[in-house]
Amino acid sequence: MTIAARFELSYPGFTLDVDLDLPGRGVTALFGPSGCGKTTVLRCIAGLERGEGRLGVNGETWQDGRTFLPAHKRSIGYVFQDARLFAHLDVRGNLDFGRRRTGSAAQGVSRDTVVDLLDVGPLMSRLPPRLSGGEQQRVAIARALLTTPRLLLMDEPLASLDQARKQEILPYLERLRDELEIPIIYVSHAPDEVARLADHLVIMAGGRAVVQGELPATLVRLDLPIRLGEDAGAVFEATVAERDAEWHMARVEFDGGELWVRDSGAALGQRVRLRILARDVSVAGSRHDDVSIMNLLPATVMAHAGEDHPALVLVQLRIGSAVLLARLTRRSAQRLELAPGRRVWVQIKAVALIG
Repeated sequence: MTIAARFELSYPGFTLDVDLDLPGRGVTALFGPSGCGKTTVLRCIAGLERGEGRLGVNGETWQDGRTFLPAHKRSIGYVFQDARLFAHLDVRGNLDFGRRRTGSAAQGVSRDTVVDLLDVGPLMSRLPPRLSGGEQQRVAIARALLTTPRLLLMDEPLASLDQARKQEILPYLERLRDELEIPIIYVSHAPDEVARLADHLVIMAGGRAVVQGELPATLVRLDLPIRLGEDAGAVFEATVAERDAEWHMARVEFDGGELWVRDSGAALGQRVRLRILARDVSVAGSRHDDVSIMNLLPATVMAHAGEDHPALVLVQLRIGSAVLLARLTRRSAQRLELAPGRRVWVQIKAVALIG
């Protein structure tokens, strides 16, 4: 199951030239700065832009040299930055419109499942102007799912929300990723959203897909063509092994060791996603226990690369099968002789349990 997309498209001052081979399930994030072509790729996939090329979705040809399915014949759900609900219809009416688009005989996610996943049942009788921004987006996603799509396209669906509303809706997007079989292509320029939701990552710059691959391995590459700055870091999975009720902490295990994190309520045995920013990792030549940092792990230096500022260096470290990044000064790296293969201890100040 794959999504193969090859598009060429030119406007005055902009050229899109991408060749993508994406997994046919999970969440693929198109990530990059504004104007890099993310939304144009999404519109080409939707059939709203007619670029030259080809598009195959899990065995179906939607576009090639002889075929071009128009947008209304492509089995997609599209969620925009703004909810675009019908203001004269209540939530029930908006959801009914989504279902009517494909007819009652269409096979897809049931209405009850969608209503439960996105918790829109209590909103059914309300008109869109009486909904918060987060509630409107949940209804928009539910309406898109009720069109029984083979592919869900999301164009920066959280961009218009404040931080509190974003944190409100992110768990619902995680539920869609984890509980539905529908592949999602998610456009964003927010590293925190990508780290939390994506399984596969495409980094775009200047109308091209310059890097693509599985999220954990891609984020820790030192040769990324765009700098993540303060957002540089690693994402990997672990299992909740212990909860300390007194201190509101949880111990998680991964292939390489264990970490203490703030308790988010995850059940024992549950698989969770961790994010460790490079700025929260320090490196020592030997173990030090008389410090406030609880997470001390042995590691091996893999490589290092310069950062935008000449005083800084980004160090790639392996702990078991996990790879972390640490941001240090060049002076510290030289003093510690951080050459590839060097055994060190990493001190991890903060670990974000993000899903």
